[in-house]
Amino acid sequence: MKCVILAAGEGKRMHPLTYTRPKVMLPIAGKPIVEWNLLNAIHAGLKDFLFIISYKSEMVRDYFQDGTPWNVKISYINQGKPQGTAHAIGIAETFTDDFIVLCGDTIFGTNDIKNLMKKGPEIGVTATEDPSQYGVVDLKDDTLRAIHEKEPNPVSTIINAGIYHFDQSIFPAIKKTQKSPRGEYEITDSINMLTQTNPIQVVHLKEWRDVVYPWHLLDANEEMLKKTSPSCAGTIHDKATCIGPIVIGKDTTILPGSYIEGPVYIGSNCKIGPNCYIRPYTSIGDHCHIGNAVEIKNSIIMDHSNVPHQNYVGDSIIGQQCNLGAGTKLANLRLDKKDITVTLNGAKINTKRKKLGAIIGDNVQTGINATINTGTIIGNDVFIGPGAIVSGELRPQTKVW
Repeated sequence: MKCVILAAGEGKRMHPLTYTRPKVMLPIAGKPIVEWNLLNAIHAGLKDFLFIISYKSEMVRDYFQDGTPWNVKISYINQGKPQGTAHAIGIAETFTDDFIVLCGDTIFGTNDIKNLMKKGPEIGVTATEDPSQYGVVDLKDDTLRAIHEKEPNPVSTIINAGIYHFDQSIFPAIKKTQKSPRGEYEITDSINMLTQTNPIQVVHLKEWRDVVYPWHLLDANEEMLKKTSPSCAGTIHDKATCIGPIVIGKDTTILPGSYIEGPVYIGSNCKIGPNCYIRPYTSIGDHCHIGNAVEIKNSIIMDHSNVPHQNYVGDSIIGQQCNLGAGTKLANLRLDKKDITVTLNGAKINTKRKKLGAIIGDNVQTGINATINTGTIIGNDVFIGPGAIVSGELRPQTKVW
């Protein structure tokens, strides 16, 4: 059996992080989202993969290559302009006649993938608190009747989870599929067509983590860090303190006075400390510097970024090649303790989080004593001057004084 991984989309709801990378390549617990799916699929017994790619596809190709580092075979098809999930799956027709499909930006468990490999066609379903954002499934026992896409008053909390087991019967249905109102060829329309002639069974998933908005990365990062085994390929000074499960990459140095409380992931070639405090559920990429009197909590810091002097970073995501000036603080809690609302792509969104700092794109620089308020969205290549106070949404290449 083979596996098709859908990895073509940009992920506009993940701005500003996806201005410079595909959504599937966003890191959690030291690995891109899609790598966690690849690993779980490998553990389920799959060895032959086809990645459907498009947006900034070279980043996916360069990272995964032909699959040799994972002892599997990886092939690629470039979808060109994304035209929907049915179109993406349809171009895989010559790849296989019995296959699993995984949405590359949703994390699925190994056992659930195994359960879908037994016989097809099948789809994975799961329960969610807010089904209005998904395709709600209409079931009779464990047989699919239909999928109803993103209805304002869903009749169920059981949704299509984005994992499928198909055979050749799906391709005639895909060829008959018309564009949806949003201008895409939807695999749910193809599946609804297929149910008229082929019974489709459902598998109720036990592990499922969808990642829609940037702050969802923090939830996924926490979940994956809880499952990560501790290891150390770097150097820990005898006057540093490390407690709980911690991963420390090659050639990383933990300097005196550093206090690290796991679970925490720290990549390779990093300089940590002296005298910093790294709290649980923090992931730090490669070639980073976390310096004196810095506190980081429940955050993701991407490669080649520096948080070097007297900074606080809580419940935040910082992209690549960023540098926070001395004394820059990222607030993460409203004084009235209410939910944090962000402005993303010009729209107001309630994150339903009590704590959320900033979402910062690549190559952002701040001056000394800059203050960044809760829920601030900062695009790539933004410059924030000394002492500036920022909030809301800053578009890419903005300068604030």
